[in-house]
Amino acid sequence: MNTFPQSLDEAVNQAKEATLAALADGYNRVQVELVIAEIPLQAQALALEFTTIFTEYGSGLKVLFPDTGAASLAKRDWGEVAFRVTDLGSRYTPVETKVAPEDELFLLVCPSSVEVERVEKLCNAAGDRPVVLLIPQLEDVSIVGIGLAARQLRERFISTLFSAYYFQPLEGAALLRCHPSPWQIWLEKEEGYELASEQAQKPVGDALERLLLKLTSGDNTEDSNIPRPKKSGILSNLQKMIRALNQ
Repeated sequence: MNTFPQSLDEAVNQAKEATLAALADGYNRVQVELVIAEIPLQAQALALEFTTIFTEYGSGLKVLFPDTGAASLAKRDWGEVAFRVTDLGSRYTPVETKVAPEDELFLLVCPSSVEVERVEKLCNAAGDRPVVLLIPQLEDVSIVGIGLAARQLRERFISTLFSAYYFQPLEGAALLRCHPSPWQIWLEKEEGYELASEQAQKPVGDALERLLLKLTSGDNTEDSNIPRPKKSGILSNLQKMIRALNQ
């Protein structure tokens, strides 16, 4: 069983191990999600850290950023690297042109719901070759929508993505998924965090709220008016975790 990460370094190391385990188990559309507001601002540093687990691919690794600006900035900051760096294309440059026969694995950095169609096309063009989505943000309802087309997109593509690693701080708790372990709810205690529940499927929305209320109140009530726990101490620790990326 995995342990609760005490620092950003531990979380990143867990995520890297979970990614490799998922790929070894045959999953080739893998997500790594750190649901922390500040993390996308550190996407470039996190991406460079993740490339270290794919050194065996050499130039067969291709790192893609959502736009030309982000890709150019990474090329400038990283200097000479063994892998290739590019972007997801634009209205004038189809994303399919970014996929070459010599590419073996694609690391897609921080794609948002604005790029979701291009992400789907990239995955289709990649075929059986692995695609790892690092801190994706693909399900912004205000952009993807809530109608038939959005539902079809989720069923056709988003639902096929496999969560190798997921970490989300909650109020007095955290939601963690580290493949091959199931989805876990960890509760904040006087010292550290304690595993409180394991779920086969990701708990979301009302189901997650009911589960948290049950775990924190000690009963099965579903009364949504019961006060939620106070904000977790992990929220204050996240700034330390983020600063670690800049060191």
